[in-house]
This record gives sequence, C-alpha cells and structure tokens, in this order.
Amino acid sequence: MSPRAERAWRKAASLREALTLEELRKTRKLSQEDVAASLSVGQPSVAKLEKRSDMHVSNLRRYIEAMGGTLEITARFPDASVTIRDIGESVTKIDSR
Repeated sequence: MSPRAERAWRKAASLREALTLEELRKTRKLSQEDVAASLSVGQPSVAKLEKRSDMHVSNLRRYIEAMGGTLEITARFPDASVTIRDIGESVTKIDSR
C-alpha cells in the first residue's frame, strides 16, 4: 500500500468506530476471490463468512490473517486493558487514566 493510501485508510478508520468485514476487505483493496485464495476456500465461503453476525474467533483470525493483518482482542477494565493475541496467551497493559 502506498503511503498516501495508508494515510487515507488510517484517516477513514479513525473516523469510524467499526467496520464490517466486507468494508475492511474493501479498504484493503482485496476481492473475495483474493481472500478465498489465501484461505484455500471458495469465494462463496468468504461471502458467507462476511455476512455472519457470530463466528469463532479462530475463523475471524484466519480471515484477518488472509488479508495480511493480525487480530488482537482487547478487554477493557476500569484499571487495565488486556490484549488477547492467541488463545491462552494474554498481555496486560495498565491504563494510566
């Protein structure tokens, strides 16, 4: 991704609180076919995955990794944030608020 495209993507992402999986894929300029090839599945499987309202974390992680990213899940508490990177592994970051 060019520096200009990356800046535009970051600005758009900062203006939104959430993106659907489809919107995220499109901001990365990837087709369903591109993601399907990375996942070794058919395009209809990617379309179905993008429409799910509930899925396994492992499926979401694979989808994000197929687009070249990494998935981090953060649990926020009044005194700390815990980032869960892998099942069974977590790192605590204490908020300074």
